[in-house]
Amino acid sequence: MEFHYQEDRIELWDAEKKVTALVSFPAVNEDTVNIDHTYVDNSLRGQGVAGKLMEAAAKYLSERGKKAVLGCTYAQSWFAKHPEYEAMVVKEGGKES
Repeated sequence: MEFHYQEDRIELWDAEKKVTALVSFPAVNEDTVNIDHTYVDNSLRGQGVAGKLMEAAAKYLSERGKKAVLGCTYAQSWFAKHPEYEAMVVKEGGKES
């Protein structure tokens, strides 16, 4: 599984370069992004793709020193299960967890 990284998203493409899964994280400010959307095509559901995308995003953002607001319900659920990334999460009101 090869992810394609962009400044504000990570995508998975099929052979025709159609996006089949993605996680997006637009900038809130210089230090913070909002993980606002996770998408997985029906053909890939149930294979752990969303979790792999979220892990890739967490690593990518952490390596860049970014904090994350969790605007996507999947992101909220995933980060709740992965306390190793808790330090990068910004809670409501702009406070880090």
